[in-house]
Amino acid sequence: MSDDLVKIEVNGIELQAHKGQMLIEVTDAAGITIPRFCYHKKLSVAANCRMCLVEVAKAPKPLPACATPVMDGMKVLTHSPKALAAQKGTMEFLLINHPLDCPICDQGGECELQDIAVGYGGDVSHFSERKRAVKDKNIGPLVATEMTRCIHCTRCVRFGEEIAGLREMGATGRGEHTEIGTFVEMSLASELSGNIIDLCPVGALTAKPSRYTARSWEMVQRPSVAGHDSVGSNIYYHVRGGKVFRVVPRENEQINEVWLSDRDRFSYEGLNSSDRALTPILREAGELKAVAWEDALLHAAERLKSVIEKHGAEQVGFVVSPNVTLEEGFLIKRLAANLGVGNVDYRLRQLSFSGQKTISVGNQTQVLSLSDLDQTQAVFVIGSNLRLEQPLLAHRVRKAAMRGANVAFLNPYLFQQNFLPSQEITLAPHELLASLARIAVQLSNIKGENPPSIDGDLGVTAASEVAIATALAEAEHSVVIMGQIAYTHPDYEKLMALTQFIGLIAGARVAFLTEGANSAGLAQVGLTPQNVDNCSPGKNAREMWENQLQAYVLIGFEPEFDTGLPFEAAKALRAAELVIALTPFQAGLIEHEADVLLPIATLAETSGTLINFESREQSFSAAVLPVGEARPGWKVLRVLGNMLGLDGFDYSSSEDVLSAFKAEIKSEHPQKLNDEIFIHIEKKRPEGLQRVAVVPPYSVDGVVRRAQSLQQTQLRGQTILVINGQTAHSVGLIDGGVATVTQGGGNALLSVVVDHRLPDNCVLIPAALSETATLDLRCPTVEASPSQ
Repeated sequence: MSDDLVKIEVNGIELQAHKGQMLIEVTDAAGITIPRFCYHKKLSVAANCRMCLVEVAKAPKPLPACATPVMDGMKVLTHSPKALAAQKGTMEFLLINHPLDCPICDQGGECELQDIAVGYGGDVSHFSERKRAVKDKNIGPLVATEMTRCIHCTRCVRFGEEIAGLREMGATGRGEHTEIGTFVEMSLASELSGNIIDLCPVGALTAKPSRYTARSWEMVQRPSVAGHDSVGSNIYYHVRGGKVFRVVPRENEQINEVWLSDRDRFSYEGLNSSDRALTPILREAGELKAVAWEDALLHAAERLKSVIEKHGAEQVGFVVSPNVTLEEGFLIKRLAANLGVGNVDYRLRQLSFSGQKTISVGNQTQVLSLSDLDQTQAVFVIGSNLRLEQPLLAHRVRKAAMRGANVAFLNPYLFQQNFLPSQEITLAPHELLASLARIAVQLSNIKGENPPSIDGDLGVTAASEVAIATALAEAEHSVVIMGQIAYTHPDYEKLMALTQFIGLIAGARVAFLTEGANSAGLAQVGLTPQNVDNCSPGKNAREMWENQLQAYVLIGFEPEFDTGLPFEAAKALRAAELVIALTPFQAGLIEHEADVLLPIATLAETSGTLINFESREQSFSAAVLPVGEARPGWKVLRVLGNMLGLDGFDYSSSEDVLSAFKAEIKSEHPQKLNDEIFIHIEKKRPEGLQRVAVVPPYSVDGVVRRAQSLQQTQLRGQTILVINGQTAHSVGLIDGGVATVTQGGGNALLSVVVDHRLPDNCVLIPAALSETATLDLRCPTVEASPSQ
C-alpha cells in the first residue's frame, strides 16, 4: 500500500483513503450516504450545520464527517443509535424556525431539507414558541429570496468568496438573529450569481424569472449544450408543456464542472420573445405576407437562381452566424459551392483580413483544454475581458491564480478582475501590437530562439513585459489566451501570429476565443471565402458588406447587432435585389429588408453539434419543438437544396449530416509556424480619440438580448462613453454629462462616465447596441464633444 494511503472501516466495510481526506469524501466515493447541508464538494469546509455527525470509535462524542480527517485504523459508524440520535437532534434544531410552506415553495420536490427531514425528522417538535420571521432581501432580478427558510449553511457566502471571487453575500447578527444577505440592496452583480440557487439546500434562494411558474415534478429534464460562448457548458433544460421553464448546470468536470454562467442559465427567456418568427413570409409590393413553407422555399430558390443567372454567382453572399450548428454549416457550404458562390463567411465581427500567415487553430499541437488550467503555472491573456466573455474559462483561470500561477493581462482597458493578477499592462489599442512583439522578442532571447522579424521601432521594453516573458519561459505548464477584443482589433491577424509564435516558443497551450458557440466548428467546416470554378475568389464578411452584392442569404443573426459593420450592412441590404433570411426572430433590419423570411429554430429547439474552443465536439438533441411553424435550420437548408435541384441534400436526420461531414473532412497534419514571420508595426498614433469597442455580455446574440431578467442586471449593455479624467477635461466632457460622438459617418449621443482605468486619448464605447450601431468601426478614432 502507498505511503499516501490509509485503511479505515465504515459500517464494518474496509475502505482505502488518502491521508488528509475528510471522512465524508471517502464515504461519498464508496456510496455510503451521510446527510449534510453545509458541505459541498466544490466549497471549503464550514462544518456549521452539524447534520453529518457520525460515531467514531474512541471519540467522546459524534464528530462531523465533513471536518474529520481520516486516520489509519479509524472505525466509523454512520447509522448507529448514537449517530442517528445526533443527526435527528440536529434536524429538530434546524426545523425550529423553518416555515411550514412547502406547498408554495419553488424548491418543493427537489429540496434537500425535505428529503433529509423524511429520514431524520421527528414526529413531534419539542419547540412550541413562535417561529421567527426574516424580512426578504432584494438582491437583484435573477435570484428571489425567502430568508425565513434559510438554515445558515453559508454555501452562498462561501461560493461568492471562493468561486465567484466577489464576496457579495454575508452574515449579520449572531445566534438565532443571524441573517444571510447582501450588504447593499440589488448588489448581486457576479456573472456567476445564479449558482447560489443550485447551492441553496432549501427554498431560501430560488430563480426569480421562473418563480411560481412550474413545480419540479411537472418538468422533464433534457440534456443539452449552452450556445452563448465558445466554452460549451453542459446544461439541462427543464421543460413543461413544450416550453422551457428553467436551465440548470449538467455536471461535466472537463468543461463547466458543476457551475453555469448567468448568461447560459437565464437566456432561455428569449426563446419565447414576442418577436419570434412564427411563419414563412414573402415581401410582395412592399408588404409582408405569410405563406406556406413550400411556397416560401420555392420562391427563395427561384429568386436565387434568377439573381445568379442575371448577375453571376459572385453577386451572391452567404453571411452566417457563428452560433449555427456544425450540420447547418456543412449544408451551407455545400449549398454555396453547388451554386458556384465563393462569398461565404461566419467571422461577422472580424475587421482585419490582412492575409498575415497564421496557423489554423484546429491544426495546432498545443491547443488549450480547460483541464490544462488545473496544472498551469503561467497564464497570459491578450485582448480579453475574460470574466464577461467566457465566465467559466475565467473561473478556471482564477483557480490557477489562487493556486499561485502567474496570471498576466494585456488589454486596452484595466478590466475588473476577481483576483489579483501578477501583471496587468493597459495600453491604447494602437500600442498593443508593439507590446506583444516586445514580449515575443524578450521570450525568444530567454529561450535562445530566433525572434520574429519586426519592421519598425519596438520602443523600450517595460519591466512588466519582461516579467511576462520570464514567467512563460520558466513555467513547465503555461497557457496563452487571445480574446474577443483582439479579435476585433485592426491588427488582429498580426496579434494572432505573434500569439502563436509566443505559444510555440514557450511550449504553451494556446486558445483563441472567437465569437459565438461554434466558430471552431465552422472553421473545421471551412465556411470561409472559397475559390470556385465560375467566379472570382470569394469575399469575406467585411467585403460582402462594403461591395454591396445583389443578393444576401443571412443565417441566424441580426445584422444591426451581430456584425462589425452594422451601418455598412444596413446600406448593403437596402441596396440588394434579394435578401433571404433564415432567422429565429422577425425584427429590425431583417423585418424591414428581407424579401424572404424563413423562421428557423434556436439551439434549444434543434439537434446538432457544437465544437468549442478546445476542439471538443458535443452533440445534443432538441429540448423542445420549435415555436409556430419554425423548423430546424438544417432541415430548411436541406429542402432549399432540393428546391434548387442540387445534389447531396438527401438527409433524414442531423446525425446523417454529421456523418457526411466526417466522411468528407480531410485529416491534416499539424502545421508549424515559419521561423521567419514578418510583422509590420505602425508607430504613428492615430489622430483623435481611439475607440475600444466591447460587446456587452448580455448582447452577444438575439436570444440573450431578449432575456428580460438579464437586461435588468448591472452587466447589461449601457449607452455610455468611458473616458479618463485627463482626456475628458481636454475635450470638455464631464462625468455624468452627455457627449455627441462621431465615428466615420455615424453619430450617437452617449452618457459620459469618467474612469481612470482607460489609457489617455482613448474612449470605451460598447458595440452591439442599437444606439451605437451607426458608428463605423473601420475608423479607429472617434470625435467627442459636449452635447448642446
